[in-house]
Amino acid sequence: MNGIWLDFERPIIELEKKIEELKGIDGVEEEITRLKAQAEKLKKRIYSNLSRWQRVQLARHPRRPLALDILSVVTNDFVELHGDRRFRDDWAVVSGIAKLDNVSVTIVAQQKGRDTKEKIKRNFGMPHPEGYRKALRVMKMAAKFNMPVITMVDTPGAYPGVGAEERGQSEAIAVNLFECATLPVPIIVLILGEGGSGGALALALGDRILMLENAIYSVISPEGCASILWRDASRNKEAAEALRLTAQDLAQFRIIDEIIPDPVGGAHMDIDKTAKNIKEALLKHVQQLLEIPAEELISSRIKKYQNMGVYSE
Repeated sequence: MNGIWLDFERPIIELEKKIEELKGIDGVEEEITRLKAQAEKLKKRIYSNLSRWQRVQLARHPRRPLALDILSVVTNDFVELHGDRRFRDDWAVVSGIAKLDNVSVTIVAQQKGRDTKEKIKRNFGMPHPEGYRKALRVMKMAAKFNMPVITMVDTPGAYPGVGAEERGQSEAIAVNLFECATLPVPIIVLILGEGGSGGALALALGDRILMLENAIYSVISPEGCASILWRDASRNKEAAEALRLTAQDLAQFRIIDEIIPDPVGGAHMDIDKTAKNIKEALLKHVQQLLEIPAEELISSRIKKYQNMGVYSE
């Protein structure tokens, strides 16, 4: 139980430290049992009453599983494909082909990086235009070979640098949305951690939108929202409440199709169990969608997005 812990996790960690200290001491078995029961009760109480800001913190947890952690458990024979064939390879986006049990699938995932060196290499999971163009190249290849596409979203947002804008960041995102709307193969989207702004949406137009229980998905970060509305980024907790950015909120609004449960305490508490839950959900939806003819699939996908939100003409 080492690593970085959030403020609301500390009472649980303190109890578990006491349990570890008592192990190996004779005659304290009853006390250990009592403390374990107390810790479980505390976990259930804390994690069943999380605020939206606390879920934001869990979505950003330093030990939260990243896309490659999940892929290594969920898929077999992953072969990575590099480059957008225009400018360069973008390490913030991982793409390739793999086996989901006996089904060949195409994978497009955002990868933040774990340590400092990898975070810099992967630009903290913020893609450049070439990342989105690589994703689209691989998705078009999937259409050519009739392979379902699985995207894994985990980004604070698209990279907002000058170079990215010069190379057409907004155009790259827009083209992905346009092309994905009519891609003739199933597209399953998994919001793994942070689903930030257009940087997430560029990989999130699909037939099924799945979301981990403590992931977030929003048009803007709570800090960015607070800075715009109140010129005060420290009001991030207020902004998180106003944004309605949790999986529970988005399921209520019918933006997403399914919430995949986290282990008690968050996905970082048990990566294998998290991956097992994800695999079960992906297999279920892949099998359902493969039975739908391409024309019907596209029509249904377009209607899905037409029916979102409330508007008048």
